[in-house]
Amino acid sequence: MEKLKRPVYVKTGTDDFFKKMRTEVNETILQNSSLYLLNIVKSLGLLFLFFLFYYCILRFGNSTPLLFLFYILSGITMIVLFINAFHDAAHGALFKKSKHNQWFMYVLELFGGNHWLWTRRHINLHHAYPNVPDWDIDIKQSDIIRIFPSSPLFHYHKYQHIYMWLIYPFYSLNWIYIRDFKDFFGTKDNYVKKVIDKIPGKQIVMLFTAKIINLVYLLFIPILVLQQPWYMVLGAWFAMHLCGSMLGVVALVSTHVDEDAHFPVTDEEGNLSATWAMHQMIVTKDFSTDSTLANFLYGGFTHHVAHHLFPGVGHTYYPYITPIIKRYAQEYDLPYTSYPFYHAVRSHFRMLKSKGIKENIMMTGEI
Repeated sequence: MEKLKRPVYVKTGTDDFFKKMRTEVNETILQNSSLYLLNIVKSLGLLFLFFLFYYCILRFGNSTPLLFLFYILSGITMIVLFINAFHDAAHGALFKKSKHNQWFMYVLELFGGNHWLWTRRHINLHHAYPNVPDWDIDIKQSDIIRIFPSSPLFHYHKYQHIYMWLIYPFYSLNWIYIRDFKDFFGTKDNYVKKVIDKIPGKQIVMLFTAKIINLVYLLFIPILVLQQPWYMVLGAWFAMHLCGSMLGVVALVSTHVDEDAHFPVTDEEGNLSATWAMHQMIVTKDFSTDSTLANFLYGGFTHHVAHHLFPGVGHTYYPYITPIIKRYAQEYDLPYTSYPFYHAVRSHFRMLKSKGIKENIMMTGEI
């Protein structure tokens, strides 16, 4: 399969705003080592909390209400752990040494994911080219949903703002048990086969091993050791994924794909129309930045503009970087948007409704 030609950003000038912003952030915010330690304590604490809830499943799961309670708490903690700890580690932002971040990413396999694939998918495509059609596959994942204006329009898309409410809760199940296999072995719109020459055999072994281990300890062991009908444990396991996914989807839909979202395309030579930093600010949005709870749960997603501009920085620094970004946005007349989470979610489904119908060129002014 022919490899894709990577898009090219506009080169930065001598008076580029991001050079000044980066210097200020480096000289002020990043000198605070306590925020680095806070990130490590939070991440390891979340990991401990997940396995504590798992222990509670085995210890107290013979009570049906407690069985569901601790499975649901495990699902919520799993998503929060992924959004905070694994996300930072994938960017090399959790620990100072890259090898420590790489070691920590192997823990992701216990949750059924493949860190080798996800790191390349997320950093090499989404962060490199956010919202760019045919490149940002964190956004474009399936023909079930139409987000990019250039994507094919099917008749069922006019209902996507309705049925996606029912599909989003299955996000983690789709990611772990369907999407990884499609990216490893699929032939249609396959990132791995278009961008990577060859998948290491070790990763194929790890792909299957991680799924098996995840199912064994989270599903089969509770079925064997608890005095519960198998279908009750299975139901609680489903509840874990459904509740965790609903929490995680808020972060996924609130930062890039609202009704005012931009989807920049390349010209015939593959050139984009903005610099890298300007592009990040155009296509990325924040949500609920003033909420302590949202910042704790969603880490680098609430302050997502800061994350895209400074991906190698831990999320605990972002609440202090965002005011600097706002000031530069005002000074240089740059795009910056921050919504309450409910507005962001509502705007996402409005976008789905608009993208699910055929655009009227007489109304849009396109020719």
